[in-house]
Amino acid sequence: MQTSPLSPADALRWYLAAGVDEVIGEEPVDRYAQSAKPATRAPLTQAAAAAIPARPQQPEVVSSAHLAMTVTNLAELKAAMESYDGCALKKTCQQTVFADGDPSARLMIVGEAPGADEDRLGLPFVGASGKLLDRMLASIGLDRTRAYITNVVPWRPPGNRKPEPTEVELCLPFITRHIELVDPAVLLLLGGASVSALLARTDSITRLRGGFIDYSSPRLARPIPAMPTFHPAYLLRTPLAKREVWRDLLLVRQKLDTAAV
Repeated sequence: MQTSPLSPADALRWYLAAGVDEVIGEEPVDRYAQSAKPATRAPLTQAAAAAIPARPQQPEVVSSAHLAMTVTNLAELKAAMESYDGCALKKTCQQTVFADGDPSARLMIVGEAPGADEDRLGLPFVGASGKLLDRMLASIGLDRTRAYITNVVPWRPPGNRKPEPTEVELCLPFITRHIELVDPAVLLLLGGASVSALLARTDSITRLRGGFIDYSSPRLARPIPAMPTFHPAYLLRTPLAKREVWRDLLLVRQKLDTAAV
């Protein structure tokens, strides 16, 4: 049976009964045909393209290894470290703590990282740990004018925490070049971060201390005998360990007296 087409008024009433309450356009649109066509985007006009802000380019951070490789003296090394922005610790500290003492001294002491006092004054080992280190040096007839003191990490970690392995890794080229430039007769390594970074050993200091371990790097003419021992901060918390450190210092004194000048 054929039915007669609805009049516009009847069709409108039918749509209203079916729930249609809004008319989008005056002409019907075949959405299926539209979906089969690839979407196109109108090209930007020159004015519109010029109005889009350019994405700022991030400055390229030169690696610590590249910076360390290019320096030829301590002044250049200090400038390179102060210009380096690849370690996040630099953004939270006050300044780069480079070194203290005599760079021509035969004993080079390497700690872990600066504390609050060191960060404020810009010198390594000037707080409570530094005062104890001064007494340790005096016990073998030395002082800061006859030793050279620095750290693996030159920037203070927040809250005086230990430096993270990634932070130590970023700073390792700097301390490696530092040792090469100073070229001491003996190294005294204070604390776990210093020992593990420079000697690539995972054993505890309790196992490693008491004897020398050769430290080598490509630009050194010969290996340097390195003595791992407890950090002065640890000795402040564990006074009984001072006996072991005293023995280590006596061995350092003996090595300094017998090592070739």
